[in-house]
Amino acid sequence: MAEDNEVAFDTDGVSAMQDNDPALRSESDVVSFVQGRFKRAEDVRQQDEQRWLKAYRNYRGLYGPDVQFTETEKSRVFVKVTKTKTLAAYGQIIDVLFGNTTFPLTVNPTKLPEGVAESVHINIDPNAEQGLDDLKQAFEDKPSEPYLFAPDGKLKPGETVADLQNRLGPLEQKLGNVSEKLIEGDGQTQTTVTFHPAMIAAKKMEKKIHDQLEESGANKQLRNTAFEMALFGTGIMKGPFALDKEYPNWGEEGNYDPTIKTVPSTDHVSIWNFYPDPDAYNMDEAEYCVQRHKLSKTQMRNLKSRPYFRGESIELCLDMGPQYDKKYWEDDMKDYAIENYTERYEVLEFWGYVDADILEENGVDIPEELADVEQINCNVWVCQGNVLRMVLNPFKPVRIPYYAVPYEHNPYSFFGVGIAENMDDTQTLMNGFMRMAIDNAALSGNLIMEVDETNLVPGQDLSVYPGKIFRRQGGAPGQAIFGTKFPNVAAENMQLFDKARVLADESTGFPSFAHGQTGIQGVGRTASGISMLMSAANGSIRNVVKNVDDYLLAPMGKAFFSFNMQFDYDPDIKGDLEVKAQGTESLMANEVRSQRLMQFLQVASNPQLAPFAKMDYIIREIAKAMDLDPNKVTNSLQDAVIQSEIFKKFQQQQPQQPQAPQPPEGGQVPPAPAGANVQDTSGGGGSQVGVGTAPLPDEEGFSGNV
Repeated sequence: MAEDNEVAFDTDGVSAMQDNDPALRSESDVVSFVQGRFKRAEDVRQQDEQRWLKAYRNYRGLYGPDVQFTETEKSRVFVKVTKTKTLAAYGQIIDVLFGNTTFPLTVNPTKLPEGVAESVHINIDPNAEQGLDDLKQAFEDKPSEPYLFAPDGKLKPGETVADLQNRLGPLEQKLGNVSEKLIEGDGQTQTTVTFHPAMIAAKKMEKKIHDQLEESGANKQLRNTAFEMALFGTGIMKGPFALDKEYPNWGEEGNYDPTIKTVPSTDHVSIWNFYPDPDAYNMDEAEYCVQRHKLSKTQMRNLKSRPYFRGESIELCLDMGPQYDKKYWEDDMKDYAIENYTERYEVLEFWGYVDADILEENGVDIPEELADVEQINCNVWVCQGNVLRMVLNPFKPVRIPYYAVPYEHNPYSFFGVGIAENMDDTQTLMNGFMRMAIDNAALSGNLIMEVDETNLVPGQDLSVYPGKIFRRQGGAPGQAIFGTKFPNVAAENMQLFDKARVLADESTGFPSFAHGQTGIQGVGRTASGISMLMSAANGSIRNVVKNVDDYLLAPMGKAFFSFNMQFDYDPDIKGDLEVKAQGTESLMANEVRSQRLMQFLQVASNPQLAPFAKMDYIIREIAKAMDLDPNKVTNSLQDAVIQSEIFKKFQQQQPQQPQAPQPPEGGQVPPAPAGANVQDTSGGGGSQVGVGTAPLPDEEGFSGNV
């Protein structure tokens, strides 16, 4: 949940149109520019739309208009194997991404963090206090010495202990009283306490990003994106944007008094409403993109409460009435007939570069640093020839806030390839073979009648049913009506169907056993064999999850990082940090990862190797492999030191366990107590439990053979 001290996001630096600008009341060059860009992207995208329509029909089990049936084909069955594999791929992607119940993003310091110290330590050895004082005095006496280092060699050249205080980041206030005793770098002895300012800042930033993602419902949005990615080949997400979120709250008298907080938000964008730059192969190359909105009257009115939207233009559009341009593919994706008239408004949201001259003509204030730039990245909303919003891109560095992630990357197209397209031909084959098998089964299950009407009385009903009587007028008996049975070849058709299904497994890289198909033969009949097959199947999904990491999680995580660095003024979360996506790390089965981590932990338990192991990381990864929240079951390094001291004191307070009596130097065992049976093996004959002392040959009580 969001923190109570949520800060407000600063967006005052955004340049926008004025309310009284004439461009808001009439079609301008900006409107023509946006509509022209949209039209070009729409025309180029039509070929991709045909692929998506075919994929959607295969998923729903619908035959397209290009499929023509003959009169002899009675069956219209559609085997929805595409749906099975699409949902299976979608489910596996979700399991990988959210297997650890957290968003697969981490924030860590860079290898050489700037601005925040990577680590500092305090030597708590009383004998070293004088050395620290001497060190401080040396820096104060020679502050300009260019090659002056601390004894540990970690401070930068010419840097003093006072300079180090300025690089403590989130620990600046907590360690302010002991700043004179701080030494940069890790402690080298057991008498030192080490702090990690850069790591603390990274984890605070990571926690904040995870909190923001949860607040924005990013998990739900990512699931929608993953579904379209698996089905159509590409998924689109958008954000983050500053959004005022309402939290329910009731006063003491029961009156509703909600709390409004500004939080960054994300959203899923349907591939059908996303029109990218037709000359780009990915978002990094895109000069612009257009999102098509289908808004109701209520949604249009709600735009007036959002920053920099022009209420005058919105009211003008509402007065003009709904004017939604329905696309051809919208009817194809409906299961029922709808009216051509739709009470919705078509709004185009443009992100990209616009000529600076056009912006100046429409009253946009150009900053001085962009005065000599010919094209400026901006955001424009257009509806029915009216500009609803026009601002310069507020993000620093400038970026288009959309992320397009392919299921299977096509290096020669912006849009990727999905499950449905990969198995399009095999789906057609399976449908054909299944229809042939059903038609043949229906044909072979009935007799084909042959009638000689010359031997029958004219005018009779020739339909055949049990108990039917035909009147003959001549000819030999039994020769008027003949029944012929058609051969059954459905088994051959089903063999071809199974072959086509195997081809579907190979074309998609997603085998049938991965989504529960039974009857696996060969190596798949054993547990180890299934494990081998599943490991091989993970190879194809690994590339998919890697695409999610590279094209969605990593850039969106960096966008949240930049958003917080730009608009959030909390110094505890700032530093030289990097965001990393961890989707592919979840591909390895948890039990396998846990086993390997435990094996490494045993190796690291060696006192000679223990100093080289990052125990805090190992423990956290073991918790993740066990589907546990590492933040709840593990301690930080500082808490671990405290816990270790508590355990040591607890062990010291425990009474010593009495040791077993040692035999005398002669090796003779003392005699058993009175009443004890030395040969009692039950343990119940006396105070001595066990087999006791067996008599040797020539001793009393020996009963064996010599």
